Amino acid sequence: MKFSMNIKSITIALVCMIMLAACEKEYKSILTEETNLGNTAFVKFHNAIINSNRTYIYSDLVPLNGATIAYGGLFPSLSPSYAALAAGTRAIAIRDTLVPSTQYPISFNAPMVAGSYYTIFAYDSLNAPKFRLIQDNIQVFNDTAARIRFANFPFSTTAIPNVDIFSQKQQANLFTNISTAAVTDFISFRANFSDTLYVRPTGTTDNLTQLNGLVATAKRNYTLIFRGSYRTTTGVTARTLASFLSY
Repeated sequence: MKFSMNIKSITIALVCMIMLAACEKEYKSILTEETNLGNTAFVKFHNAIINSNRTYIYSDLVPLNGATIAYGGLFPSLSPSYAALAAGTRAIAIRDTLVPSTQYPISFNAPMVAGSYYTIFAYDSLNAPKFRLIQDNIQVFNDTAARIRFANFPFSTTAIPNVDIFSQKQQANLFTNISTAAVTDFISFRANFSDTLYVRPTGTTDNLTQLNGLVATAKRNYTLIFRGSYRTTTGVTARTLASFLSY
């Protein structure tokens, strides 16, 4: 009887040891996965290159997008998504894969910090494309407002004045004296009501273009972008104020 109980006790102990080992293995697996997430950076791409139709973006020679990104397009297209990249210095290329192509390629090294968010703005023209890599200071906040920032990427072969962004509802400038290729920080913006925003040369009341009926959702971060040919007022590449959800 005692021998039988000892066997039973040993069996129970062995089962417990196996279960503990399995739990430890599972815990280590979960821990590894969470650690791997900590080695990831996140990137979004906006194409403001005038007349571009077949733009692709690569990281370390690997294409990130499956479908082409035309002028005015965003990748990932499902906003507010970001593409995940391994943290560290990544070799980024932005180019048209069609041969021959009149779109000059862009290549640069991008230092990506783990856990950080970035937006790459490509802009200017097919034969002189440029880029800005901006770390997105995504704000997590407790109030009921939204957040907006302004990215100024119009194209012109001649000088362009700095611009203001004027709010019809507030009857005041939200952003003032913003130079070409500049991206502002996020600022607080009233959520859940409709506002019309105007682009104006700094210090004037001349409306270059406008964004009608912007309704921002509370606790979201938005990017306003002024893009297109500065001196063109009609057509696909006309100067335009647009917005997209950053986060």
